[in-house]
Amino acid sequence: MTASATGTLEPEIARLIIESLHLEITEDEIDPEAPLFGEGLGLDSIDALELALSISRNYGLELKSDDERNHRIFASLRDLARHIEEFRTK
Repeated sequence: MTASATGTLEPEIARLIIESLHLEITEDEIDPEAPLFGEGLGLDSIDALELALSISRNYGLELKSDDERNHRIFASLRDLARHIEEFRTK
């Protein structure tokens, strides 16, 4: 996977986050390096479940709630895009 592949996927994932969670922001307002949870975008565990469902539907990638890598996968938009790019089936 190249950096440009992840960079191309980031705006797409940002739109997915906004649409899935009904956020009233634009994709440009999501800093690719900022935390998605807590400070940063401020998402919570319910948001994580909703987002995981959307990712599964759109990319064929199943994210399990008990995966010990979740804190790294969901650390930022950039980390999430990298993970999706590496493991997507669609």
